Amino acid sequence: MYRIPFDRVNWITSSFLIGTALIALIGLPVYLFHYGIDWFQFAMFFFYLVATMMSITVGYHRLFSHLSFKAKTPVRLFTLVFGACAFENSCLDWASDHRRHHKHVDHEGDPYDISKGFMWAHIGWLMFKLNPEPPMDNVNDLRKDKLVMWQHEYVHWIGLVVGLIVPSVIGFFWNHFQGENPLVGALGGFLIAGVARIVVAQHCTFFINSLCHTVGRQPYSSSHSARDSAIMAVLTFGEGYHNYHHEFQHDYRNGVKPWQWDPSKWTIWTLSKLGLVEGLRRVPDGKILLAEMREAKLRAEKHLAELKSQGSAAQRVSEAVNEMVERLAANYHELEKAVSERVTLSQKALRDWQTETRTMMKDLRRMLAELPA
Repeated sequence: MYRIPFDRVNWITSSFLIGTALIALIGLPVYLFHYGIDWFQFAMFFFYLVATMMSITVGYHRLFSHLSFKAKTPVRLFTLVFGACAFENSCLDWASDHRRHHKHVDHEGDPYDISKGFMWAHIGWLMFKLNPEPPMDNVNDLRKDKLVMWQHEYVHWIGLVVGLIVPSVIGFFWNHFQGENPLVGALGGFLIAGVARIVVAQHCTFFINSLCHTVGRQPYSSSHSARDSAIMAVLTFGEGYHNYHHEFQHDYRNGVKPWQWDPSKWTIWTLSKLGLVEGLRRVPDGKILLAEMREAKLRAEKHLAELKSQGSAAQRVSEAVNEMVERLAANYHELEKAVSERVTLSQKALRDWQTETRTMMKDLRRMLAELPA
């Protein structure tokens, strides 16, 4: 305890984070034990959770922080209102922090720098004041947006009314019309669709900053700590493909493969078909594959250097890996030339290159696993 810098504690933020967590962990089980939960309370929780999480992923993150697409007023207003219900600060503050994270990832200047520890990246950076506070000089474009500035001024009132009071009022009247105790309904709305939903949404978001910089795959780059996690993608509506996102941050997609779970991407695409958003930014398939091939080549070269240091014991595997490195390098330079010259590549050619790269990396892992300990 003596190591905690109490002089830097952000008491308001810390009290809210700890208080809501305690209410959810203690108050909610007590409520459920005494009153249970009906389908309406669950449906309200589900609606609020989806609306809040999608407002963070689609709105705060991809629309406002990265300008991955342009949106009409209804979409911007919806994401700003329900984004406020996450109690993750205003869109302006959120975007400023996130843009600094991308600019200084894993280094001083990154607000949730994972090199300072898992808990710092997850929640510590919110609970302790930065001294001095960094200037918000990277969101001048958002300052020109009247809706963003309106939300920035009234964000806590919006969150309180829409995120906590409205669910309580709806729960009150639902129980009233069902002939049940309306105060129990109000308490249920406050605890389930209100507090519990806030805690779930916040910690799912926080896990992107912590877990997705600690555990997972790095198919596109190992030059930073960001990792892809299919599990976190499910929990965060597609945000778990974080290694891809850090390599191609302006792409409106995070789950770029057809089989990857990314409801935020599908929502943005659907809204574009309805005329509510436009200007969807996406990275060409050739550049994505080029990043995969570059990372595969670097990994193979690293393993080759390690094998050569082991001497004759790994000579046979070393020769096979050397051939693999040469093949990866040849494919990489061929694709790099095609991309730089803007040659139109067929989907079949890209698939063939991708399949060959993945097959070689799978063979490499098998050969390394078969080496004697």
